[in-house]
Order: sequence, then C-alpha cells, then structure tokens
Amino acid sequence: MPAATPHHTHDTREKALNTNVSKEDRSGGPIAGWWTEAVIYQIYPRSFADSNGDGIGDLPGITARLDHLVELGVDAVWLSPFYPSPQADAGYDVADYRDVDPLFGRLPDADELIAEAHSRGLRVIVDLVPNHTSSAHQWFTAALATAPGSLERSRYVFRDGRGPDGAQPPNDWQSVFGGPAWTRVVEPDGRPGQWYLHLFDTGQPDLNWDNPEVRTEFLDVLRFWLDRGVDGFRVDVAHGLIKQADLADWQEPQEILSGNEADRPRPPMWDQDGVHEIYRDWRRVLDGYPGERILVAEAWVEPAERLARYVRPDEMHQAFNFEYLLAAWTAPAQYAVITRSLEATDSVGAPTTWVLSNHDVVRHASRLGLPIGTPRPNGIGIGDPQPDAALGLRRARAATLLMLALPGSAYLYQGEELGLPEHTTMPDEARQDPTWARSGHTQRGRDGCRVPIPWEADAPSYGFGPTDASWLPQPEVWAEYALDRQREVPGSTYEMYRAALRLRREYALGQGTLRWRESGDTVLTFDNGDLTVLTNFGEAAVALPAGAEVLHASEPLTDDGAVPTDVTVWFRA
Repeated sequence: MPAATPHHTHDTREKALNTNVSKEDRSGGPIAGWWTEAVIYQIYPRSFADSNGDGIGDLPGITARLDHLVELGVDAVWLSPFYPSPQADAGYDVADYRDVDPLFGRLPDADELIAEAHSRGLRVIVDLVPNHTSSAHQWFTAALATAPGSLERSRYVFRDGRGPDGAQPPNDWQSVFGGPAWTRVVEPDGRPGQWYLHLFDTGQPDLNWDNPEVRTEFLDVLRFWLDRGVDGFRVDVAHGLIKQADLADWQEPQEILSGNEADRPRPPMWDQDGVHEIYRDWRRVLDGYPGERILVAEAWVEPAERLARYVRPDEMHQAFNFEYLLAAWTAPAQYAVITRSLEATDSVGAPTTWVLSNHDVVRHASRLGLPIGTPRPNGIGIGDPQPDAALGLRRARAATLLMLALPGSAYLYQGEELGLPEHTTMPDEARQDPTWARSGHTQRGRDGCRVPIPWEADAPSYGFGPTDASWLPQPEVWAEYALDRQREVPGSTYEMYRAALRLRREYALGQGTLRWRESGDTVLTFDNGDLTVLTNFGEAAVALPAGAEVLHASEPLTDDGAVPTDVTVWFRA
C-alpha cells in the first residue's frame, strides 16, 4: 500500500467488526460457545516436560505441569500428536489412531491427563491427522502386500506410472518437504510397480477420501477420543483431504499454503470443495456429544473468504488465521488483515481465531526481529541472516498484546509466554525435521521452534526433565528465559502475558466488538468494549489522549507518558 494512502477510511472506521454478538446457530438461537473467545495453549508433547529423563517430553510430564497453565490463565490446551508412530515427521505419521506411543506414555496416562486438566477447568483438544497415515499403519502394510486394484490399495492414492514401463511418476506434484510427491513400490512378486502419493514425507502416504471405508474409520476414531473425554480436535492439513479427481499436473511450486488468491486457480491438491462434506459429517458426530466439543481447522487457505467456508455453522468451529500470522509488521498490513479476517468470519457467524506462533513456523520473537518485508523463512540456522533478538522480542510483545485485545479466540504456542526465540544457531547435524534432508539441505526446517522449553535456570536441561538429556539441543541463553527467572518479576514477558490474559477476561475482549479509530499510517488504534488499544509502528513516540488510564503496556512508556515505537498499550479514555 502506498505510504500516502490512509489505511483508515470513514466507511470502514465507522463499521464495528463483531465477534460473539449476533451469531445464530442452526436452530435460530444465539450461540456463545466457549471456543468463540477461548485462549488455547499449544503443547508440543516431546518438548514440554520430560518425566522420566529420556530427553523426550511425555504425557505424565504434561500432567505434572498443568498448574502452570492455570496460573498463566489459559482456557484449554491443544496437544500435538502422541499416537504410536515411527516418528518420521515427529508423530504426524500416525501408525495407530487409538493408542499412545510408548515414547509419551500409555493410554491410561492420556486418560489421567484429560481428567486432571478437567479438574482444573482446562479443556483438552487433541491432534487428528486425517490426510495421511504412517507407512507403518496396518492399512498401508496390507496395501503393499496386495496387488494393484485391491480393496487394500483403494484406501490410499495408488496410480500406475507414466511412460511405457511406468517408470515416471503419475504427475509432477512435489512434496511440501521437498522432492517428488510420489514413490514407486516393489510389488509382492518383486517387480517395480505402482506409485503412491505422499504430499509430505515418504513415510506419510495420503489416504483416499473418496473411499467410504476411510470416512467410516475416522468417524469411529472421533468417537473413540470423544468417549475418553476430549473436548475437540485440531485437524491437521484440513484443506488437503480431497484431491482433484484427474490428479492434473501442477506446474507451480508446491507449498502447504494454497496460494489460491482470487485471480489464481486453486492447486489440485488443496482446498477442494469436497472437503466440506467430510466436516459436515464430523460436526454431526460432535454435536451428538455433550459439553460443546469442537473442530479446529489447520487450513493454509487464502483468501479469507475461502477460509471462512471451513467455519460455516454446520462445519468446523475454528480455523487458524495464518494470513494474520504472515502479515507484515506495519500498521497498514495489520489493519488490512484484521479487517478482512473479521469481515470474512462475521459473514458466516464464526469467531476469528488468531495465532502468531506454532510448531511449524519460526517463533514470532525471532521472525519479527528480521527486516520488515523479509519472506517468512523455513527455519533459521548457522550462516543464515540472524534476527535482532532485542527488536524481535520487543515487537513480539507488542504483537501479542495487539492479538490478545482482538475479539475472537487466540492460540499461544508453548514457551512464547517466556519470550522464547527460535534456536537459530542449532548445529545442522542435530536437525531431525525431514524438510532438512528432503530439501537437499537448503531449508533448515522447523526444529528451531521445537526445542524443549526452560523451566528452571539452574536445573539439568533447564528443568525440562530430571537429566541433561534433550532430544534437540537447548541453547545456553535458555537460562535467562526460564520460568523461575520471570515469575513475579515486574515487566517480564511471563508476567506481561499473565496480566494480559487476566485483563482480557475481565474486559471480555474475546466477546467484544472492534471499532477502528482514525490514526495515521504508523499507528493502529481501536476500541474493544471499554478498552482502547494503540500500537505504535512508527519511529516517533505517540502521545495518549489526555486523561487516559493505562491498564497494560508491552514496554514502559516514556517519561512523559507517550508510547514508544513497537509498543502496544491498553488504556481507558
């Protein structure tokens, strides 16, 4: 947007953007489910808390640390996969959807975690991975043992190769992790045979969702975990289950972000209209259970109007707002994405679900320390341009206060409440993300945001576990971010988060109505209920209105009460 173009026009400024105000359910009554305003904390199990000293976090470790989440003030937890898996992609290659991998404990440990969370008033969301299974899943091993055209193979996407001897892949699709999206199998008789589709790792064969048996199986998996008391499911790669029927070639680079802007065709592997029938079936299952169970879409879909289709009244309850996560740290960019997001979800009567970090992206305390306009890196390592750590944390704190003041639901990623940066100097030989190998060592991948988090500065593995073992190396600077160095320390990132979550609940910001105030291209200002929020993106400090009562700020104000650059303030006029 040109600098001379004001990003607040009178038309948009005067229109309130609502969440939780006038939505209606399918029976015509108002809805105000817990998910419409919840703050949900993502736990990456292998990096949260290790109970037995093997260097890998586990379910008993999570249970032992639940009081931290209560103290922090979140409403629910989302657990990344803990199912039996060869761990080709850190558990997103599931071999059994109805059990717990011994790395993380046993099924009774999951039951205890759910019960203990509920006893503390925390809801529990678990990951569901329906686009693909592990190649170790009994369905896939059965498929490899049978001939082409078998019922076993019809559960996956098997195709004959191209060329006279079938030696070429069925199409030109590329894996998200790099390299071809097809692998040729050896048939039971020992001859080279068909190819199977894997949009991710070779150990993650894509399921065929046109097969009714696949649909029935996952309805049963939903019921298995709902019967055990989970409050919902985060659905991995929710936009990828249905592929275009002709599996047409796609010449553009393969990315998990569909890139389906209005003037571009949708890729044949992403965001096909048929996915919505699946989620309507799932919604009917969840609606049959008490306690407001929810579905959350991980759908890297643009534009916002396409994403909103996933949260129509008879489909999912939430969809991560990745367009917001990717938005540049400027007032015009933030204004545009917030407005567009709220208008799109308001149009279908759903909340907007805000997120800044997760286990798949560079942590925002580092991402925002890169020059504005830098393309989002897929990991940062030795030899790469390094973020400005102080600037990144300053902007991250401001971005967090901005996000937590917006109406709707918000997700936090474990450790962001400590201000954790990306581990940007991890030795390459320690990396485990399949992206690193499959990209030919050109993309560092996601290990840097998955490092076990620090609890105690002077303890082994910084309190992650009882020994120094850690499945990914922790940087030496982790000590200064440890929880015990921040608890009850005024101005610490941890205490900033705690205060923000308390005020968010006190002022009912998640239920609120956003109304923009006029401001220039370097400042963003809006009202949400009785609260006014101001973020200064410019170089000069900005004065607050006379008589403003400051309730919270991401950094101290100037001596004369002005808001410095890269600072967000919550105040009452």
